[in-house]
Amino acid sequence: MSTPPADFVIRPARDGDLADLIELYHHLNHDPDPEPALAQERFAAILAQPGMTVLIGFADGRAAATVTLIVVPNLTRKGAPYALIENVVTHADHRKRGYAGALIRRAMDQAWNDGCYKVMLLTGSTDPATLRFYERCGFLQNKTGFQIRRA
Repeated sequence: MSTPPADFVIRPARDGDLADLIELYHHLNHDPDPEPALAQERFAAILAQPGMTVLIGFADGRAAATVTLIVVPNLTRKGAPYALIENVVTHADHRKRGYAGALIRRAMDQAWNDGCYKVMLLTGSTDPATLRFYERCGFLQNKTGFQIRRA
Protein backbone atom coordinates (compact mmCIF):
# COMPACT_ATOMS: atom_id res chain seq x y z
CA MET A 1 0.00 0.00 0.00
CA SER A 2 1.51 3.33 -0.99
CA THR A 3 2.15 6.06 1.53
CA PRO A 4 0.58 9.44 0.81
CA PRO A 5 2.86 12.45 0.50
CA ALA A 6 3.64 14.49 3.62
CA ASP A 7 1.40 17.33 2.42
CA PHE A 8 -1.70 15.07 2.47
CA VAL A 9 -3.82 16.51 5.30
CA ILE A 10 -6.63 14.58 7.00
CA ARG A 11 -9.22 16.30 9.17
CA PRO A 12 -12.84 15.86 10.23
CA ALA A 13 -15.42 17.50 7.98
CA ARG A 14 -16.78 20.83 9.16
CA ASP A 15 -19.12 23.56 8.01
CA GLY A 16 -18.09 24.64 4.53
CA ASP A 17 -17.07 21.15 3.34
CA LEU A 18 -20.41 20.11 1.85
CA ALA A 19 -19.56 21.05 -1.76
CA ASP A 20 -16.26 19.13 -1.56
CA LEU A 21 -18.03 16.04 -0.22
CA ILE A 22 -20.74 16.16 -2.89
CA GLU A 23 -17.99 16.37 -5.53
CA LEU A 24 -16.16 13.38 -4.04
CA TYR A 25 -19.36 11.35 -3.85
CA HIS A 26 -19.72 11.76 -7.64
CA HIS A 27 -16.71 9.42 -7.81
CA LEU A 28 -18.42 6.85 -5.58
CA ASN A 29 -21.69 6.32 -7.39
CA HIS A 30 -23.84 7.95 -9.99
CA ASP A 31 -26.79 8.89 -7.79
CA PRO A 32 -28.29 12.30 -8.43
CA ASP A 33 -27.32 14.97 -5.92
CA PRO A 34 -29.81 15.69 -3.16
CA GLU A 35 -31.63 19.00 -3.37
CA PRO A 36 -29.39 21.72 -1.89
CA ALA A 37 -31.61 22.41 1.13
CA LEU A 38 -31.87 18.70 1.92
CA ALA A 39 -28.11 18.24 1.48
CA GLN A 40 -27.43 21.09 3.89
CA GLU A 41 -29.93 19.69 6.42
CA ARG A 42 -28.43 16.19 6.24
CA PHE A 43 -24.87 17.49 6.42
CA ALA A 44 -25.72 19.51 9.55
CA ALA A 45 -27.27 16.36 11.08
CA ILE A 46 -24.14 14.33 10.24
CA LEU A 47 -21.87 16.93 11.83
CA ALA A 48 -24.06 16.97 14.97
CA GLN A 49 -24.45 13.18 15.26
CA PRO A 50 -22.49 11.78 18.23
CA GLY A 51 -20.13 8.99 17.15
CA MET A 52 -20.21 9.94 13.47
CA THR A 53 -17.16 11.45 11.80
CA VAL A 54 -16.61 12.22 8.14
CA LEU A 55 -12.88 12.39 7.49
CA ILE A 56 -11.61 14.28 4.47
CA GLY A 57 -8.12 14.08 3.01
CA PHE A 58 -6.75 17.11 1.19
CA ALA A 59 -3.96 17.07 -1.40
CA ASP A 60 -2.62 20.42 -2.55
CA GLY A 61 -5.53 22.07 -0.74
CA ARG A 62 -8.18 20.12 -2.66
CA ALA A 63 -10.48 17.43 -1.25
CA ALA A 64 -9.04 14.19 -2.62
CA ALA A 65 -10.65 11.41 -0.56
CA THR A 66 -13.10 10.75 2.24
CA VAL A 67 -14.42 8.06 4.58
CA THR A 68 -17.24 8.05 7.10
CA LEU A 69 -16.73 6.45 10.52
CA ILE A 70 -19.70 5.57 12.71
CA VAL A 71 -19.05 4.41 16.29
CA VAL A 72 -22.07 2.54 17.64
CA PRO A 73 -22.77 2.16 21.38
CA ASN A 74 -23.28 -1.47 22.34
CA LEU A 75 -24.50 -3.64 25.22
CA THR A 76 -22.65 -6.84 24.24
CA ARG A 77 -18.87 -7.37 24.50
CA LYS A 78 -18.90 -5.79 27.99
CA GLY A 79 -20.38 -2.62 26.51
CA ALA A 80 -17.56 -2.10 24.01
CA PRO A 81 -18.78 -0.14 20.96
CA TYR A 82 -18.21 -1.24 17.39
CA ALA A 83 -17.58 0.85 14.29
CA LEU A 84 -18.63 0.97 10.67
CA ILE A 85 -16.68 2.53 7.84
CA GLU A 86 -18.77 3.72 4.91
CA ASN A 87 -18.54 5.94 1.82
CA VAL A 88 -14.88 5.27 1.07
CA VAL A 89 -14.08 7.28 -2.04
CA THR A 90 -11.11 8.87 -3.73
CA HIS A 91 -11.45 11.44 -6.51
CA ALA A 92 -10.55 9.75 -9.81
CA ASP A 93 -7.68 12.21 -10.36
CA HIS A 94 -6.09 11.19 -7.03
CA ARG A 95 -6.29 7.39 -7.02
CA LYS A 96 -3.39 5.01 -6.39
CA ARG A 97 -1.58 7.49 -4.11
CA GLY A 98 -2.38 5.94 -0.73
CA TYR A 99 -5.04 8.48 0.24
CA ALA A 100 -7.90 6.06 0.96
CA GLY A 101 -5.58 3.77 2.91
CA ALA A 102 -4.41 6.69 5.04
CA LEU A 103 -8.01 7.70 5.74
CA ILE A 104 -9.00 4.15 6.66
CA ARG A 105 -6.00 3.87 9.01
CA ARG A 106 -7.01 7.16 10.66
CA ALA A 107 -10.61 5.96 11.01
CA MET A 108 -9.48 2.67 12.53
CA ASP A 109 -7.15 4.48 14.95
CA GLN A 110 -10.08 6.62 16.05
CA ALA A 111 -12.28 3.53 16.48
CA TRP A 112 -9.62 1.78 18.60
CA ASN A 113 -9.14 4.96 20.66
CA ASP A 114 -12.92 5.03 21.21
CA GLY A 115 -12.71 1.48 22.62
CA CYS A 116 -14.33 -0.32 19.70
CA TYR A 117 -13.86 -4.06 19.65
CA LYS A 118 -14.27 -4.32 15.88
CA VAL A 119 -14.50 -2.20 12.74
CA MET A 120 -16.73 -3.36 9.89
CA LEU A 121 -16.76 -2.33 6.26
CA LEU A 122 -19.02 -3.47 3.45
CA THR A 123 -18.35 -2.97 -0.23
CA GLY A 124 -20.58 -3.51 -3.21
CA SER A 125 -17.52 -3.90 -5.38
CA THR A 126 -16.54 -7.27 -6.78
CA ASP A 127 -13.38 -5.87 -8.37
CA PRO A 128 -10.50 -8.05 -7.14
CA ALA A 129 -8.25 -4.97 -6.83
CA THR A 130 -10.75 -3.29 -4.50
CA LEU A 131 -11.09 -6.43 -2.39
CA ARG A 132 -7.27 -6.77 -2.18
CA PHE A 133 -7.06 -3.12 -1.13
CA TYR A 134 -9.39 -3.72 1.83
CA GLU A 135 -7.46 -6.86 2.76
CA ARG A 136 -4.20 -4.85 2.70
CA CYS A 137 -5.91 -2.41 5.08
CA GLY A 138 -6.33 -5.33 7.49
CA PHE A 139 -9.93 -6.35 6.85
CA LEU A 140 -10.82 -10.04 6.67
CA GLN A 141 -13.54 -11.36 4.42
CA ASN A 142 -14.76 -13.89 6.96
CA LYS A 143 -18.39 -12.96 7.66
CA THR A 144 -21.53 -13.06 5.58
CA GLY A 145 -23.19 -9.71 5.00
CA PHE A 146 -26.83 -9.15 4.18
CA GLN A 147 -28.74 -6.04 3.22
CA ILE A 148 -32.21 -5.12 2.16
CA ARG A 149 -33.15 -1.98 0.30
CA ARG A 150 -36.44 -0.20 0.06
CA ALA A 151 -38.22 -1.07 -3.20
